[in-house]
Formats: sequence, C-alpha cells, structure tokens
Amino acid sequence: MQAAILTAPAKINLHLEILGLRDDGYHELRTLFYPVPALSDSIEVVPGPDSDFYIRCPERPELETTSNLLYKAWKLYAEATGFRPGIFVTLTKRIPMGGGLGGGSSDAAALLRWLNAEAGEKGLPMGAMIELAARLGADVPFFLLDGPAWAGGIGEKLEPAEVDLSGATLILACPDIHVNTAWAFRAWDEKYGAVNPHESLTSARRDTKNPSPVSAREMANDFESIVFEEHPSLRDIKETLLHHGAEHAAMSGSGASLFGIYRDRDSAASAVLALEKKGIEIFQADCL
Repeated sequence: MQAAILTAPAKINLHLEILGLRDDGYHELRTLFYPVPALSDSIEVVPGPDSDFYIRCPERPELETTSNLLYKAWKLYAEATGFRPGIFVTLTKRIPMGGGLGGGSSDAAALLRWLNAEAGEKGLPMGAMIELAARLGADVPFFLLDGPAWAGGIGEKLEPAEVDLSGATLILACPDIHVNTAWAFRAWDEKYGAVNPHESLTSARRDTKNPSPVSAREMANDFESIVFEEHPSLRDIKETLLHHGAEHAAMSGSGASLFGIYRDRDSAASAVLALEKKGIEIFQADCL
C-alpha cells in the first residue's frame, strides 16, 4: 500500500427541492449537485500499524475524533468488506465548515474511493459503494461521481447531469454563520408540515435534452424561506450578488454559503469587491 494525497472538492446545490417527510423520518429531496474542485480539502493517507485509524487536522484539532466522517467511512468500509488497513490520515481543511458545501461528505467519499481502489478482490461495485456512502450522509454518494448529478431520495438516487456553465464565473460567498442542517429540516417541518408548499420546479424539464438549467425558477433552494428568516443577512448577500449582475444566485444546501453565477467577469469582480467590503469570505472559480 502506497502513501497517497486525496483531493476532496466542495459542491454547491444549483437546485434543492424538499418534497416532503418520509415514513422513515428522512426527507425526500430533489437536488442538482455541482462540483467545485477549485475549493477542496486535502487528505494525506500514509500506511500505519495494527489495522488502526489515526487522524490529524492541524488547522482544526477538534476534528481529530471518532465522530469525524473520515473515521466513520474507514470503519464502515471495514465492516462491509473486511478490508481494514492501518492508516495515518492528515486532513487539511479548506472548505468552510457548516456552510452547505459538503466538505465532510466529500472527505468521506474521497477516502471510500481510495479504500475501494486498495481493497483488490474485496472491492465493491459502484452500486454497493453508493449504498454504503448513503449510510454516512445524504451528500456522500454524489462525491463518488466525477461530475454534476441530480439526486433524489435522501441523496442515494443519482443521475449524472449535463450542466453546461462553461465560460461562466462562480462567486461563492461564505459568511461566518453556521446553519445546523437538522435545525433547518425541523424548522421546515414546523412551517410546512409534510407537504411541499409549491409545485415541482423541475418536473417540466425532466424530459428535455437542454443541458443547462438556465431558468431562474429552476435554480432555487427551498431552505431559503426558512434560513433567511432566521438570518436576514443571508438574504442581503443574495441580493448583493443579484444586484451586481449574477445570472443566477441561491443558497447552497442548508446554508449559509451562497453562490452567484456570472457571465461577465467585470460584474463578478464588482460583486467580490462589494461582499469583501462587508467582511465576507469569497471564493471565485471558473465553472466547469
């Protein structure tokens, strides 16, 4: 087994629709995941002794526990396959935590992919990997893929998506606000119950071959009505993105990060300047 450095990219949700509460207590979702490889965590994996797992995270030592999704992924894979290599893991966090960007999920998926490649005959087919990943979290299965994808169910029903945003600039605003996903779902249930308050925003497009979700009504996030009420400053950030020429803007996941998609680089630059003046951390990248 060789040492390796794994890359775990962030994601945004170009669209997120909550379809209702399932009998098992989970929420049925319909979401369009889009990878952001320009913003990523780095995971160094080095062989270790005794079939044990060791983790270091110099920037965030509070993550050096068995509650980290990296450890949970290693343990779950070992239980499922019997492949249990001893490893030292050093995690370098760059993806903001608690921002709806999927950093922990991406870390877990990156390690699962590495373990599966190293497992040889004990390795799992993709279908089994997706089932395993779904046990770790709703976003984890997506990161086993290599491009945009629609996800349904609780995230385990994946369909690769042809999303053409080439030539556009992505501005990602990451305010210093943490939104707890469990709270967001509870608040949604309290406000709307088990029924989606609107018709599906995507059903009309499911039979189309148009590769790009260009309609503003299709690039939306159901969590915004809940989260913006609790954190009005997030609505202000979205309005700033739109005011400075974003073709589309929305919150990612349950927040608090928001994104804007720009076709004009000067407009994107003006948005960055306006948001940085407010003390908001910004990431900028060319779309895939």
